[in-house]
Amino acid sequence: MMKRTELVGFLDEYLDIADVVDKSFNGLQVEGAEEVSRISFAVDFCLASAEAARKQSSQMLVVHHGFFWGKVEPLTGHRLRQISALLKGELNLYAAHLPLDAHPEVGNNIQLARMLDLRNIAPFGRYNGLDIGVTGELPGPLKPDDLARRLDKLLQGKTQVFKFGSRKINRVAVVSGDAASLAEEAANAQADAFITGEISHTAYHVVQERGIHLLCAGHYATETVGLRALAARLQQEFSLETRWIDLPTGV
Repeated sequence: MMKRTELVGFLDEYLDIADVVDKSFNGLQVEGAEEVSRISFAVDFCLASAEAARKQSSQMLVVHHGFFWGKVEPLTGHRLRQISALLKGELNLYAAHLPLDAHPEVGNNIQLARMLDLRNIAPFGRYNGLDIGVTGELPGPLKPDDLARRLDKLLQGKTQVFKFGSRKINRVAVVSGDAASLAEEAANAQADAFITGEISHTAYHVVQERGIHLLCAGHYATETVGLRALAARLQQEFSLETRWIDLPTGV
């Protein structure tokens, strides 16, 4: 059991919440129970994740995509139902968007890099004044389809491959989620391939003309890894129980 204030204080400091500029309101978004012994983790805050966390008898729900995104919206319809589910369960809602992408230990992108055994890892992917991704070298050269199969095995998904680069991939750039707009920067960083979550229409022409492979391993799938790493850290640090809520979107 841990006081909410202590847990939130640790998360805020560990994830560097205050210093990351983001359209997401990061940190504690909705206050619930004062003491926390079990935490649920989900990529997205939605009615399904709120109800699942209640069924898991958790006191906190930690998500990558939270409720507040920099604009005022009325608490009506489905948004009211989402908040009502939190309040009924006395659930604390904590969100970490860019802070979790960019974190050097439990971030989505460093976790993906480690899963791929990348070497010579360096910061990459400038967004809102922050390097949110990484570049690195594979342990050995891989064909695009072989790298896609490896991602599929690691993330339990299906990677889209847009093959416009060299026959073998040595150096890759990685940014999880919806980051295809950084394809030009990946090419400028001399990456043979850019790994992200989902494709965008305009990125197709960029990677084609710059001669770089684009691998889209799923927005959802690429943003599960940071939350799982954060859950493991909290288990180790505070002996808190954690539960995973899997709600894949197919995107």
